[in-house]
Amino acid sequence: MLDASAQLIDELGYDALTTTLIAKRAGVAVGSLYQFFPDKRAVVQALTQRNLEGFVAAVNERLTELSPEHWWNVVDSVLDIYLRMHREVPGFSKVHFGDVIDPQLLDTERDNNSVIVDSLVDILQAHVDRSAEELRFAIAIANETADALLKLAFRHEPQGDERIVAEAKHLVKGYLASRFGE
Repeated sequence: MLDASAQLIDELGYDALTTTLIAKRAGVAVGSLYQFFPDKRAVVQALTQRNLEGFVAAVNERLTELSPEHWWNVVDSVLDIYLRMHREVPGFSKVHFGDVIDPQLLDTERDNNSVIVDSLVDILQAHVDRSAEELRFAIAIANETADALLKLAFRHEPQGDERIVAEAKHLVKGYLASRFGE
């Protein structure tokens, strides 16, 4: 059902998505869909959670391959994983981590970007010699900056304007270097 909803989001967008369409595409009765999800928002919430889990797993895997003394490679890797998902994961380019639908789709207590930041802080804490609060603040600023610039990069270019992507990486690395050093 999640895969069907992701395909339909790519084809039709979130607003045109219905539980009937999801069920039909998934080859299940609408009643079966309602056994798991009360509405289309809940389906997309589960899809978004799956995307976040995939993102976090990919970042974790990539960190095991990186040399810890070159933290700027982490920036490239995190942004490259996001870009790959935006380009390749069905539905992701339309709903991202849920911000298009609801700023608190992932968690009713925190906005979606805070959930992402907390996930990144949990991962990076073992690799960066900074307090959790100092790391959280810097990652939050970097995340908001990258988020805004990547939205700009994809606004008019379906694969993302490479100049804007490069600029986003440059800005985020420069900011983090000012906080954590080279």
